[in-house]
Amino acid sequence: MHLKLIKLVPRSLSGRMTLILVLGLFVAQVVSLVLHLQDRSAMMAAGRVHPGMPAFDALPLRFLWHVSLTLGAVVVVSLVAVRWATRPLEQMAAAATAFAHDLNAAPLEEVGPTEVRRAAEAFNFMQRRLRQLVVERGRALAAVSHDLRTPLTRMRLRTELVEDPGLQNKLNADIDAMRSMVNSVLSYLGGLEDAEPLQPINMEALLSSIVEDEQALGRKVRLVPSSGLRRVPSAPYVGKLSILKRAVVNLIDNAAVHGDTVEVRIDDSPSTVRVVIEDNGPGIPGADLTRVVEPFVRLDSSRSLESGGVGLGLAIARDAAAYHGGRLILENRPGAGLRASIELPRGQSVER
Repeated sequence: MHLKLIKLVPRSLSGRMTLILVLGLFVAQVVSLVLHLQDRSAMMAAGRVHPGMPAFDALPLRFLWHVSLTLGAVVVVSLVAVRWATRPLEQMAAAATAFAHDLNAAPLEEVGPTEVRRAAEAFNFMQRRLRQLVVERGRALAAVSHDLRTPLTRMRLRTELVEDPGLQNKLNADIDAMRSMVNSVLSYLGGLEDAEPLQPINMEALLSSIVEDEQALGRKVRLVPSSGLRRVPSAPYVGKLSILKRAVVNLIDNAAVHGDTVEVRIDDSPSTVRVVIEDNGPGIPGADLTRVVEPFVRLDSSRSLESGGVGLGLAIARDAAAYHGGRLILENRPGAGLRASIELPRGQSVER
């Protein structure tokens, strides 16, 4: 019974405030009605009410009109007033969503009641601080990139002076590993901070080009038809091309390392674009499906760069999906293999 009553309560703040006002008015009118009925005996003594007359017939018509008009007026005024009072909260939620996708989103207007202005000022201050931190981190990354790559280049040149070929190869391998780790970390930290604009993307063409590049490298990757019954051209998806391409490439690379064959497909619908990458590898233990998408988490014990990099591929794919309002889903296939899916919600439709 309690759960049923909870389901009847409005979810929005404006709806709940309106419900409270209406219930308060209703209780007040009921109390007024009870008090009015208690005066019935006095009305009977004055000859205005007959003994056999029903209780509600003794109510004056003016009282009934008063209750109805008051209730209607309070409901209308409550809806307007609550809507006006809660609009700043809706604007703040919209601003937070916009800021999550664009660091240069416009700040909130600092207008309205004192509490609303203070909340807007705090939100704008937080936005400025986060933007400043991101810019400073970008500068630090540029410095780290320069400071690390320069000595690596010098080390590469100095290895040419080593006469022992075996030692020279080992040194070059270590330098390549360090360079790969530096590039991977910089790509992860700076991947979502570029100024690339949103654009309509033909997802089928994107996947086809990625698969062709993978096949050119000798990998057994193929693009399979959608699992849907109807095959219709999909509408473009609005997003950032480089971020989505990096995410799909990382998932395919991860699948190619752990499986012999990789299948890629796109499941499209009016509300969601779903990119699916499946392999026939060993899969991932169920307890690690959530942990493996965290940065620098690797499940292999060798920690070798040849067997999966530094553990950033899945984290980059997860962040890319989240940047577009979607999510990365990892699940083991029946039998053997892993299925990695990027679900991207569609926004406004884009004309071809």
